[in-house]
Amino acid sequence: MSDVNKVVLAYSGGLDTSVILKWLQDTYQCEVITFTADLGQGEELDPARQKALKFGIKPDNIFIDDLREEFVRDFVFPMFRANTTYEGEYLLGTSIARPLIAKRLVEIARQTGADAISHGATGKGNDQVRFELGAYALMPEVKIIAPWREWDLLSREKLLAYAENAGIEIDMKHREGGAPYSMDANLLHISYEGRHLEDPSAEAEESMWRWTVSPEAAPDQAEHIQIGYEKGDPVSLNGKKMSPAALLAELNRLGGKHGIGRLDLVENRYVGMKSRGCYETPGGTILLPAHRAIESITLDREVAHLKDDLMPRYASMIYNGYWWSPERVALQTLIDHTQEHVNGTVSLKLYKGNVIVTGRDSADSLFDSTIATFEDDAGAYDQKDAGGFIKLNALRMRIAASLREKRKK
Repeated sequence: MSDVNKVVLAYSGGLDTSVILKWLQDTYQCEVITFTADLGQGEELDPARQKALKFGIKPDNIFIDDLREEFVRDFVFPMFRANTTYEGEYLLGTSIARPLIAKRLVEIARQTGADAISHGATGKGNDQVRFELGAYALMPEVKIIAPWREWDLLSREKLLAYAENAGIEIDMKHREGGAPYSMDANLLHISYEGRHLEDPSAEAEESMWRWTVSPEAAPDQAEHIQIGYEKGDPVSLNGKKMSPAALLAELNRLGGKHGIGRLDLVENRYVGMKSRGCYETPGGTILLPAHRAIESITLDREVAHLKDDLMPRYASMIYNGYWWSPERVALQTLIDHTQEHVNGTVSLKLYKGNVIVTGRDSADSLFDSTIATFEDDAGAYDQKDAGGFIKLNALRMRIAASLREKRKK
């Protein structure tokens, strides 16, 4: 273990990462630097600093960074330009945060001269892949320590015993069997896994949800909003310019108020197993149809269809941890190019779990009412041309049909 002198730990201050911090000190006899990311999870982060200090971490080696604007601007919004969903439903709230955390871990490692990074992801999940692929892509020589793949603290009893012996504070909920769910939160979503949810036939308890009211309890009056877009990104809400993080936070509030954004999903993890998770993504659930609506009048048909063809592969890249891969970067360049004229406003109605598009408008609109009208178009479109168009497109089917008729004779 002597080859590691200094390690940067992704540290939340919770029980697991507190045990990891002490385990790194005991096992590797190395200097530990803690990094805690504020991604809008809504938790007080100073306790993480205080806990790190109790472990003897030097104040200069405690990093608590506010990454909310960078997270939404450089990760969430680029992903939404592609209308990204994994397996048709999941808006990738956990997945899209991991490449930013990996990036910052590497930056701190370089800044402090650390030769290793460490994380608290288990050996069964996707996050270990996401963190480590990102780290290797950005710092190929880095050593990665994944305690859950090395230690023997594989039961809750062993973990609690280690914590107690190390003088780590243990909340009553952990002594009584742990929190009912494993949760991860940031400005895009909050996720719930484990315990009661490990039975895919069991309905999630209403008390589990934290950000959204149930659709049944949502207001009986619909709320109308308008989102302004520039180059594919939302920039204003109801005419008010807002920063990326502030806009998403407000959409989370509005969506949560109207029971929008709940998802109960069984997904296919990259490591091979199926996993059941529940998600609350109120703001993202509003942004997805809003972005598709503004694209519907500003994107060329074939460009829009090409984006739809490529999206599932792009989604898999993010889900599986390939954000920093050359193929994702190349695909992002194409996606961003398509957004050059995706400008304008989208009007929506929020009502009892539903997001309803009520209008869209753009100075770059490709919608031509003089052609699309059911009324007299004054010669803008010659309907007789459609006959030849249809016959040409039917030619191969007519040839095949004629051949079938000949075979019958």
